[in-house]
Amino acid sequence: MGLQIPRPIQRVRILLPYPPYSNEMTQLKPSCTHRKQIFLLGPSHHHYLTNCALSTHTHYTTPLGPLALSHSTIAALHSTGHLSRMTPAIDAAEHSLEMHLPYIYKVLARTFATEKEFPELVPILVGNTSPDAERMFGEILAPYLTDPTSIFIVSSDFCHWGLRFGYTYYLPSPSSSQSSSSSSSSSNLGTTATKGYSLKSKSQTPTSPKIYESIGRIDKMAIDAIESGSHSAFLDDLRETGNTVCGRHPIGVVMAALEILRREGRVKEEEGPNGGEAKGTRKGRFRFVRYERSSECVKVGDSSVSYGSAFAVL
Repeated sequence: MGLQIPRPIQRVRILLPYPPYSNEMTQLKPSCTHRKQIFLLGPSHHHYLTNCALSTHTHYTTPLGPLALSHSTIAALHSTGHLSRMTPAIDAAEHSLEMHLPYIYKVLARTFATEKEFPELVPILVGNTSPDAERMFGEILAPYLTDPTSIFIVSSDFCHWGLRFGYTYYLPSPSSSQSSSSSSSSSNLGTTATKGYSLKSKSQTPTSPKIYESIGRIDKMAIDAIESGSHSAFLDDLRETGNTVCGRHPIGVVMAALEILRREGRVKEEEGPNGGEAKGTRKGRFRFVRYERSSECVKVGDSSVSYGSAFAVL
């Protein structure tokens, strides 16, 4: 896409999709030499909770080797009384955290000579949190975001579209001239808001725009809301479209934290280039660098999952 990524990335917070293995997605690997802990936030898929939960394990095992967990930080977060503990069974069942672990290990192994030197992991499982709860957890995590020895990774993908996902929202074009581009690059996706509706199994196949183009517009609306830096704008977009962004709650927690830091003046919203940052990058706000879909839905019976990759510099 030709986007300038900050090199080296010294104060980046990363929003990653579930499959963080393609070359394009992993271009965001940060400079880890001065990191002491890695916060990994992911949505809960198998266990219903309305708060955030912490691991009870001493380490996570990956196919490449172990990753130690930060007992002191986990204990400090638990002592707030707002974060519970996961059972080992819940921890083992959740894939949103697990799928990032080999990638994290690989990046750290390229930076440090031994596993003992690796930054420690702080995994946080985020449940079905309310807007107020997301702001509360944002308050708790905000001091760690400002710590230059910490880095945050947020696990999420974007739209799960299809009858099998129970989500078939469709945005018709306001006019043929405003149809979305078929490109999967987020920079080429239309964002014009029109009133949408859900397709049924017997619905006639829409063509203006094609279903995959509508999905791209729905995702771009969410991406624009995230890049705006407004937690409430992101929540409003989700209410409007019902977009099945499964990491919406972890994203919301980190957006709330960043919003708090900006409001309190702990993050100065300077635009790059500034100290090696990417041109157009505003501190304390996410910027997306990649958008993909698993397939291009044309018929109502088709399905796809969308993925995005973004970073935020503090």
